[in-house]
Amino acid sequence: MAQENDIVRRAERLTAEYIGCIDDDALERWPQFFTEDGMYRIVSRENYARGMPASFFYCQGQGMMHDRILALRRANIYEPHVYRHMVSGTRLRHEEPGGWRLTTNFHVVRTMHTGEIVVFATGCFEDMLVEREGALLFREKTVICDSSRIDTLLVIPL
Repeated sequence: MAQENDIVRRAERLTAEYIGCIDDDALERWPQFFTEDGMYRIVSRENYARGMPASFFYCQGQGMMHDRILALRRANIYEPHVYRHMVSGTRLRHEEPGGWRLTTNFHVVRTMHTGEIVVFATGCFEDMLVEREGALLFREKTVICDSSRIDTLLVIPL
């Protein structure tokens, strides 16, 4: 039980740093939360439940993540906005050889440069965490959105 509590506490700290990176627009740091070959994707709850691979956003490996942020900064044209995450406590699903599967619910509010504020996404993070040199990293981060509708170009990770 003590080890389980320690993993959950460390995972919650990692998640807090992860969402702080996004909410504070420090996106160049985003890939550092993943293993070198880490996978990140955003899917609808319906597609996830059916085992369908279609994703709103997909990156495999830190290189692809760096490219995504570089494109966001230099090439993509989109209306400026910021996110603010609210998250639940993290639940440890189970331990696997080499890592842990955890779930955290989220709620993201988007604020446009015009001042308009909307609930942008709700759902959960399904994470596979591994330990590397004493630090937890995401080997997999699947963002499962409750809705299959995204009302705008999804350029910033959730």
